[in-house]
Amino acid sequence: MQKTVDTYAQCPRFEKTFGILGRKWNGLIIDALLTEGPQRFRDLANKVDKCSDRVLVERLKELEEEGLLERAIYEDSCRPVYSLTTRGENLRCVMGELHDWAKKSYTLEDCQ
Repeated sequence: MQKTVDTYAQCPRFEKTFGILGRKWNGLIIDALLTEGPQRFRDLANKVDKCSDRVLVERLKELEEEGLLERAIYEDSCRPVYSLTTRGENLRCVMGELHDWAKKSYTLEDCQ
């Protein structure tokens, strides 16, 4: 009798998605933009307050390169505004499901 070895094959698209969303702070940045809409850097920094400014800049650039958010500078201000692209907005259901799962899975005491 021949023994077979099952190998778990990860879907490259799924792996890439988790590489982006699983990166520290990215989910919180996306969630803040989904919840509050377009925001300036300082507003995002206040919402993701445990993330250093340097790391926040890196994450915003990465999310922009992945096509999940866009950075716009308006004529009346030199400060950029960050907003989700359609691709980023498409994460709304996923993030809602994650919120629901978190509420069912953890108490507030678990998060202290």
